[in-house]
Amino acid sequence: MATNAKLTLADGLLAASSAPTQRIPLKKHKTKQPVTSKTPQAPQGKNRGNPQKPGKQQPSEKSPRDKSSRDKDSAQQKLDLIRRAALEKAAPLPNGEQVGQTAVVKEKKPIPPQPTGIYDPQNPWKSGVDWFIVGWIALAHVGALAAPFVFTWHALIYTAITIWFTASIGICLGYHRLLTHNSFKTYRPIRWFLALLGSLTGEGSAMNWVANHRMHHQHSDKDGDPHSPRHGGLWSHMLWFMPHQGAVWQKAMYEHYIPDMYRDPVMRFLDKTFLLWHFVVGFGTLFGAYAIYQDWYTAWSFVVWGVFVRMVYTMHITWFVNSATHTWGYRNYETTDDSTNLWWVGLAAFGEGWHNNHHAYQTMAKHGHKWWEVDVTYWAILAMEKCGLAWNVVKDRPNHKPA
Repeated sequence: MATNAKLTLADGLLAASSAPTQRIPLKKHKTKQPVTSKTPQAPQGKNRGNPQKPGKQQPSEKSPRDKSSRDKDSAQQKLDLIRRAALEKAAPLPNGEQVGQTAVVKEKKPIPPQPTGIYDPQNPWKSGVDWFIVGWIALAHVGALAAPFVFTWHALIYTAITIWFTASIGICLGYHRLLTHNSFKTYRPIRWFLALLGSLTGEGSAMNWVANHRMHHQHSDKDGDPHSPRHGGLWSHMLWFMPHQGAVWQKAMYEHYIPDMYRDPVMRFLDKTFLLWHFVVGFGTLFGAYAIYQDWYTAWSFVVWGVFVRMVYTMHITWFVNSATHTWGYRNYETTDDSTNLWWVGLAAFGEGWHNNHHAYQTMAKHGHKWWEVDVTYWAILAMEKCGLAWNVVKDRPNHKPA
């Protein structure tokens, strides 16, 4: 799979940053002068009568070609330093260099390569596979395979209700339109509740999801897009999050793309306890269903359908927005990416499938712009507005040209 077109996160930070950096001076190489006499000779020209001190060379003029070559090498070293400095506080540089808003070089040594283990989008599998994520996704799918053997109608109804809460309200309304794009305003406790609700889909914490999605919009279908179909359909659907990225990359991504959420201690708490809430919901569903129906078969039916089947469904409908709606469908607007509107993703993903509309006007709370483009998530936002739980809802298209 070709990933050569991708940029590193440091390239994104370089483009977004305007902080000045010091030029790295080249290491000067002294050349030995041929010794013809022990007695110093008097200089010629303007310095006649002012003899040079023994042991000290008079600076010679450099040709424009030498100067151009030196500037080119210096600029390349400077660029390499800035790329590594993008990792900032998370990864100290070698050779005693200090990293901050302005890169400072203390030693005139060649810049070594990046430390091993740092995630590189140009070669995403180089740092290995994130087996925790792979195992988590596999567990959800294996659990869902038991669905035909423990089917009950009560569990099916429960699953449909929880899919709407976690996928439409948690992911589409909470993660996407509120936290990523600020399409409306609400109270902070509601922001936290929506972040928790979205995490129950198994797609990652709110901080991780929003950071990746903001990165996607900044580089949509271009170098730096984390999940563009231009790098492969299966890659954009589910392989893109399986390479091991590590804490260094994640922290740099958080600080750059979601500084608003990274400053929130509750959001950081939900990020660290992402896995815990799934166990709470899983055991709560099991024992809660048994307490109501007094039947372990029915109780396990609620777990298999209400936890595993629900997670697999919400995962894939979200992933289809990344893959299918950048591959097939129609376009209402001319944008600089490959986004499309795809009817079956629009219906299955609660309005998220009208993706070309969203990429044209990213902050709009309403994704369906034609009368047939049903957007049930937007209906929920309007209901919140009526109840006084949402305000400053972006309902109209901005006057500026679509991006």
